[in-house]
Amino acid sequence: MPPDAELESLMVRYQQGDLSAASELVTRLSPALHRFFMVQVVSRRYADDLMQETWLRIHEVRHTYRPGQPVLPWLYAIARHIRVDQYRKARRVEVHEQQVERLPEAAVFDRASGVDINALLAGLPESQREVVVMLKVSGMSLEEVARATSSSVGSVKQKAHRAYDKLRELLTSAGFGNER
Repeated sequence: MPPDAELESLMVRYQQGDLSAASELVTRLSPALHRFFMVQVVSRRYADDLMQETWLRIHEVRHTYRPGQPVLPWLYAIARHIRVDQYRKARRVEVHEQQVERLPEAAVFDRASGVDINALLAGLPESQREVVVMLKVSGMSLEEVARATSSSVGSVKQKAHRAYDKLRELLTSAGFGNER
């Protein structure tokens, strides 16, 4: 992930119509954004759809980015709203339709420990899972996560702490030690 100043520069250039800056932002930020969606949703295809929808929305609202502000909280706030909107839309459709079959996704394993990361994170409440992914997978700061989730730094810390406790409990019960 590039430094914030570089992302900010790319975003300002994108706002000014520089398509190469837009392309560079998509190239650099898509992997982290895709990981954000993968731990939140059931299928890779759905995560791909959410990511595409997020980039379309970013393109539509790029003028709302304020130069000098960090790009990641702005981007993740948009991604989070897309995910929530799509979830609500899917729930409305689900009431009228019944899903025929869901294909299992390949698990993501930490090769060193043999831990299924997706299954481990699935054991967390959605708000805690979201905070852990932003902090640990995307490398965002507490302040950036707070902005992206429209919550206070204290709330983010509390969710992270509870998530870490729950993950520690899950790992211990799976036989991966009980060290802190």
